[in-house]
Amino acid sequence: MTPPPPAAPAATTAGSWQATHVFYAANPRPFLLNCVRPLVAELEADGLLAGYFFINYWLEGPHVRLRLKPSSAAAEPEVARRTERAVDAFLAERPALYEVDSGFLNDFYNTLFEIEFPGSERGHYTDEQGRMNLRPNNSRHRKPYEPEFGKYGGPAGIELAEWHFRHSSDLVIDALATKNLHLRTVLLGTAAQLMMVMSSTFLPERAELAQYLDDYYTFWHRAFPGTGFIGTEEYDTNYARTADGLRDRFARVRAATAPPGSARSLPGSLAGWAEHCAELRDRARRLAVDGDLVFRSWDGERDERVTDPAVALPLLLSPYMHMTNNRLHVTIRDEAYLSHVLGRVLKESA
Repeated sequence: MTPPPPAAPAATTAGSWQATHVFYAANPRPFLLNCVRPLVAELEADGLLAGYFFINYWLEGPHVRLRLKPSSAAAEPEVARRTERAVDAFLAERPALYEVDSGFLNDFYNTLFEIEFPGSERGHYTDEQGRMNLRPNNSRHRKPYEPEFGKYGGPAGIELAEWHFRHSSDLVIDALATKNLHLRTVLLGTAAQLMMVMSSTFLPERAELAQYLDDYYTFWHRAFPGTGFIGTEEYDTNYARTADGLRDRFARVRAATAPPGSARSLPGSLAGWAEHCAELRDRARRLAVDGDLVFRSWDGERDERVTDPAVALPLLLSPYMHMTNNRLHVTIRDEAYLSHVLGRVLKESA
């Protein structure tokens, strides 16, 4: 008599996401390399982690939002304990010395605050003078994890975004460890190439991509009217110095990412990034076709199910691309500049 097959192992359910906001008024590179990277490696080696990612943010002061997903509900207390221990040890050993309590940066963050949070939405974020509260420098705060379902296409879209954010976070931390990203030219060159690869993978047609990059620039320009954050004349002045090199590189990227091109023809980490972006695009396209992407309308009044990949892919490309630039610590001004230059390169090389 044939013995019955062994029972399948019981499925395990990952724990709930944990969000820790680390207020660190300095370049986040040391924190990411000397705290986040070893913490993630340790948790994964011990089987405690199912995923992670980070973003940089400015609300209540500059900080890193670290999101960790324990491998199970049973792992949640240990993940929280080790996170607190690692962050506290880092802040004690290498505190940020700059305080954002006056001067240009505080004014800059308050301008962002006024644009992004209308009066009715400010709630507990303001002091008695109506200015944005500042959290203590070199402090950590456990916060609820609040995924942006409306921006990323609902629960299925958030799950895809979290998968992508892990890859994007790893890519940026590796770049911080291996490239001189503290040099502005290296930082902008790296960001430009990552933007080329992702945008070309999602939108391979030249005219559509050029229009998208123009619209992307216009969005940021309109988001900060009258602030001087987003320029135009200085962008055109700088364009002449960079156009030739960008034109050649963009053409090679588009050839590698469009069928029958090969992502492996791209140098270094760009090849892996191109392969990831292609898989991300294909997964997003499948979610759209299956009717699993539900976005919040621009006016915030209703949910909209998007089943056409030609509509869904540009909607997702914008936050995907922006958040990779965010992790690189590229400013919104520089991101707008890069989209303007890349769009112009495409149009003039047609």
